[in-house]
Amino acid sequence: MKDPIVEEVRMHRMEHTQKFRGDLSAICADLRSIQTTSGHKIVRLASTKPEPTNASSRRKKQRG
Repeated sequence: MKDPIVEEVRMHRMEHTQKFRGDLSAICADLRSIQTTSGHKIVRLASTKPEPTNASSRRKKQRG
């Protein structure tokens, strides 16, 4: 079953891609421009380093 919202998003994404002939740099620049001029607050979250899980800690102990 196809979701009409997903299909619409895909259609617009394809149109945008074709507009810039698949040039990812141009697509990203255009999206940044739209974002900047939208008037919406832009939130940038600080990146965080993931904490190691118990499984990865055990693998490190087994290796060395």
